Amino acid sequence: MDKLTGLQLFIRLVESGSFSRTAHDMKLSQPTVTKHIAALESRLGVRLLNRNTRGMRLTEAGALYYERCKIIERELEAADRLVTNLGEDISGPLRVACPAGLGRHVILPLARAFIARNPGVRFDLLLDDHTLNLLEHGIDVAVRMGRLADSALGSRQLGLNPWVTVASPDYLERQGMPTTPEALATHDCLVYSSVPGDQRWQYQHAEGPTVAVSVRGPLRTNDIDSIVAATLAGMGIAILPTYLARPVIEREALVPLLPAYTLPAQQMHAVYPSPRLVPTKVLAWIEFMQTQFANPHWPARDWTLANLPG
Repeated sequence: MDKLTGLQLFIRLVESGSFSRTAHDMKLSQPTVTKHIAALESRLGVRLLNRNTRGMRLTEAGALYYERCKIIERELEAADRLVTNLGEDISGPLRVACPAGLGRHVILPLARAFIARNPGVRFDLLLDDHTLNLLEHGIDVAVRMGRLADSALGSRQLGLNPWVTVASPDYLERQGMPTTPEALATHDCLVYSSVPGDQRWQYQHAEGPTVAVSVRGPLRTNDIDSIVAATLAGMGIAILPTYLARPVIEREALVPLLPAYTLPAQQMHAVYPSPRLVPTKVLAWIEFMQTQFANPHWPARDWTLANLPG
């Protein structure tokens, strides 16, 4: 028997005053209880109980050992209550990882709104376009784009992230307007390298097959905000997430291209270290994100931090 079970058995024996009652409570046979108490005394090298036909009585060593055992039992119960409360409480640190662009422009405003509803939560927001190991980095939830690889992680689908092809009016005035995906092969294109197949853009026409175009241009970077800046500066044509492109299109700083064609929308998932025993604060954050991203029109929302209500 392990030390913890032996400790609990000794406490039950002292409090019940009976080997037979202790055996019943611990679902053991009476000889097994007697054997384990004898083994405990042998390991400690002292007698804990004086036993005779009229009952049993704690020795001085037994009384001291019982008091210490009770302290340990109370500490274990307190530890259980502590972690149980942490699992049920929407408060404390919440470490969230996500792609940098989505984090700056969407997740940060959502975190502000979530904190307004749950003021005890403290976000630790990790912005990185790489797929980070959740356990190594202590991440509670990660937002991942695209198809998920099979794994033991827990996951929830959040929604879809649509993309749009854009260029600046200055670029189009100098280089002309492409009217088909194939025409992009002759244009300067700006490549966001953090997505699979970054230099091969795929387009779908409502009445035709998928068209894949290999593109090239003066800039390739893993930072989506740099792609936005370069497109605004007239360096070339880019494909951007709609949530980033919409504000600059509305102020006519960028022009949407190829309106008859659509780009594939990325799947968005929340992933977390294990599908079992997920803390309440993690589930609450995931469900909050689901309410935001389930609406297919979420990219049209004004994601300015100050404009989002709590």
